[in-house]
Amino acid sequence: MHKMLAMCGLDCGVCPARIAHKTDDQALRVKTAAEWSKQFKVELAPEAINCVGCLMLNGVHIGHCSECEIRKCGLAHRVKNCALCEDYPCETIGNFTANVSPAKANLEEVRLG
Repeated sequence: MHKMLAMCGLDCGVCPARIAHKTDDQALRVKTAAEWSKQFKVELAPEAINCVGCLMLNGVHIGHCSECEIRKCGLAHRVKNCALCEDYPCETIGNFTANVSPAKANLEEVRLG
């Protein structure tokens, strides 16, 4: 299965915000807004659940992704994800992946690949 990795190693291909945007699935937006509002202790409206994916320069990006320092750094280094950066693992991505094991596993897979 091909993954659509974000700069940080998360798989945009399985992200509900990207899927809802791509398929125009309002029920998924409503469900995801409720789940993420509770999980992240922030109020998200269903209209906010839209994203074209981290690596796309144009289009809507979900909440934090549009201002993400990891994304900005990777774009500045002109890499498709942090695993392909000569500075990997830097402190920024290391702090993130220490708490997000699926992202770390995806980046390590790319490094070994």
